[in-house]
Amino acid sequence: MLRFIGRILQWLRGGALKLLAIAGAILLIWGIVSPVGTLVWWFQQGSELLGLKQNRSKYSQPRSRSLRAPNSTSIPKSKEINCYIVFLPGVGDFSADELTPGETAFLNNLVQTHPNCVAVGDVFPYSVANKSLGGQRAMAPVWRFANEAKSSLPIADVLIKIRNLWRFAISADPRYGTIYNQGIASAIIDRMNAKHPIPQDSSQPIKIILIGTSGGAEVSLNAVPYLKQQLNANVTVLSIGGVFNGKNGFDASDHVYHFRGRRDLIEDIGGIVFPSRWLWNVASPFTQARMAGRYTSTISGPHAHDGPEGYFGEAPVAGNGITYVDLTLQQVNQLPIWSEQKPQKTQQ
Repeated sequence: MLRFIGRILQWLRGGALKLLAIAGAILLIWGIVSPVGTLVWWFQQGSELLGLKQNRSKYSQPRSRSLRAPNSTSIPKSKEINCYIVFLPGVGDFSADELTPGETAFLNNLVQTHPNCVAVGDVFPYSVANKSLGGQRAMAPVWRFANEAKSSLPIADVLIKIRNLWRFAISADPRYGTIYNQGIASAIIDRMNAKHPIPQDSSQPIKIILIGTSGGAEVSLNAVPYLKQQLNANVTVLSIGGVFNGKNGFDASDHVYHFRGRRDLIEDIGGIVFPSRWLWNVASPFTQARMAGRYTSTISGPHAHDGPEGYFGEAPVAGNGITYVDLTLQQVNQLPIWSEQKPQKTQQ
């Protein structure tokens, strides 16, 4: 036995293998303790903040705190606001206000093109309390150091992604997801109301467009049933290179659109590892939505998953004369979700 352990220690002398072993140990530890924060939040906040009491009057006035995306501008509105575009970023983000320049330009262009909409870009889908990693109390110094060192220390970026991946897993987990996703829905409504007071006319549903990229797509889908419980709204989910399990949100969403780039290898993971996404699983909500015409998948172009040539990248597309984010914007603007009319439940 001792000889076997000695061989393992000798095997771990390589620098890369050490990092792999450390990352694996951290992954295991986080997998054990990750749900604790969600449960603590549940006990601290109680059912009222989770929206279990469907009292819309608490959303009648915006709160004073309002996060803005970097370089965002105030867009004059020529129409009554009845549409909210809510952006949920990928697992590499440190906080809700860490949108890339491409993501910021994407949202600003959407609200310029659709003046009846406002963009909500300050929801952090990897915290049930909508706190950045820098606001996580005991671990805050560690996460701030990791965020500052991302460019020079690749393992720091990996640690942030591993941490957020566990929140992704909690959101998809049937044991803890109910609590977590109600909390995310509550945070979405709070930030919607802070951006623009939610209309109180219950006879006319508002339009909510949840745009999720990478792991943000899964959290978006999981929040849909709770948004529908608390608000009179038509909810559309737009997955841009999203990874999702195909179980939650498909029955409650008016429509789910999924964009996938030809060079995006990460997006493929969802369709491979989640049985509910397999085409022969005819009973899954994903397959039922696809067969009913409430799920549409589209090749967005030569996009990678992220970076300068990702969906929100600002590099030029070869032979096209536009940037990668402009290509994404063109695709999104062509969707039939921007009509002033109520979206149809099914599309053929």
